[in-house]
Amino acid sequence: MIKNIKILNNFNQRLDKYLKQKYTSLTQGFIQKNIRKKNILINNSITKANYLIKPNDELKILNYHEKLYKNKIIFKKDIKISKETLSEFKRSIIFENNDFIVLNKWSQIATQGGSKIKTSIDHIIKNINLHYRLVHRLDKETSGLLLIAKNLNYAKKLSFLFKQKEITKFYIALCEGVPKNNVSQVKLEIKTKKLKIEDTLTNYKVLNKNKSISSILFNPQTGKTHQLRIVSKNLGCPIIGDKKYNLYSKYKKENLMLHAFALRFTINKKKFEFISNLPDDFLHFMKKNNLKINKDLKHYLNGF
Repeated sequence: MIKNIKILNNFNQRLDKYLKQKYTSLTQGFIQKNIRKKNILINNSITKANYLIKPNDELKILNYHEKLYKNKIIFKKDIKISKETLSEFKRSIIFENNDFIVLNKWSQIATQGGSKIKTSIDHIIKNINLHYRLVHRLDKETSGLLLIAKNLNYAKKLSFLFKQKEITKFYIALCEGVPKNNVSQVKLEIKTKKLKIEDTLTNYKVLNKNKSISSILFNPQTGKTHQLRIVSKNLGCPIIGDKKYNLYSKYKKENLMLHAFALRFTINKKKFEFISNLPDDFLHFMKKNNLKINKDLKHYLNGF
């Protein structure tokens, strides 16, 4: 069955995000796959997941089926989440109210699904409640704070704050090497997968160091893919455990030592600040390598 839709709002929104909001039963992987397979068209033309919707665009779904695109029960059956994973998710919630969740995501779980990903945070939250929505993402290897909206209203509000750069993010990384300056700002051009050049801006502060390792606080002003991993390499101190940008590391067996440890934002005139503890593998590595860190991580936010 073919479904034709004239889009009358949501302009400048990505096509995959639009479909995710309109058909909450669909996974990100399903949407991307069907765009690639040319089952989803814009103005009768082949399109891409990151296409930005324009006024009067016409969406055509060639494999539309009401059960597939609307029946939320089918989606739940497709997702098999173990009790252990659900328990891990619930233990990792550091804050929750009626509108959003702050999750301390563990390393090695993807934020969003894909063709090669069996379990993701997106899968888990849809298993709990199909109205829950991701509003940003972390790399699979990165641990730390992740915001999850519990309704469409807050999904839009939080997404808008990210877009306007009104959510301040802080990361702590353990790096192999020591940067030249203890405190600085890095302006760097990053080449994307599509060979497009993107400008990035990152503040950083060295928290502690020895001869060969440093702990660094990063405060990115832009949010590009792998930004902090590339910036660290550019500083001459790639992140420990980075299998992509630290190929010659002597710590190849370690997980990626990058943790999103703090978030700040104001919503509905109310200020929020969330701080998460460092993961056990961070603490173990630091102890093993005689690298100290203040247990009160909030102390490091002074000056930001």
